[in-house]
Amino acid sequence: MPLKNKNRNGGKVLPPRPSLLHIALAGLGSSLAIASIAALSQLSGHPWILGSFGASCVLLFGFPDAVFAQPRNLIVGHLLCSLIGLGFLKFVGPDWWSMALAVGTALAAMLVTRTVHPPAGSNPVIIFLTRPDWSCFLFPTVGGAIVLFFLARLIFKLTRTVRQAAAINS
Repeated sequence: MPLKNKNRNGGKVLPPRPSLLHIALAGLGSSLAIASIAALSQLSGHPWILGSFGASCVLLFGFPDAVFAQPRNLIVGHLLCSLIGLGFLKFVGPDWWSMALAVGTALAAMLVTRTVHPPAGSNPVIIFLTRPDWSCFLFPTVGGAIVLFFLARLIFKLTRTVRQAAAINS
């Protein structure tokens, strides 16, 4: 097997490359979703976007069938992690060790509730870096996650016939 087909991780074979259609739709969908949320931010004067939403788009549009990309994981994962980040920031303090405990607690909470959404694990770090007030929980976390969910579903439904036709032809 050629070297280019192996990871440096124990010589395991790389996963198959998605179809060009899947790649195009994933790129387009994630671009439209982030553009829409960014536009909402600009129009409303409220922040609707978190840095972790870009990584959420990777899952929602690149791997829509993955457990981590499901609506429950997306929404509850973001809500839990932001709430925990805000709680640690406000009640424990803005120290490095508090941020570390917030991330660990957020992961534990997602595992306990079975709502793991890996991009949401960065929300406590984002919160510690930006030091927002409690309104951050509503905007961008709740509002942005819900809008991202609806945009992903809308784009998924709009492209259903194209994806089905591609699946039949492959």
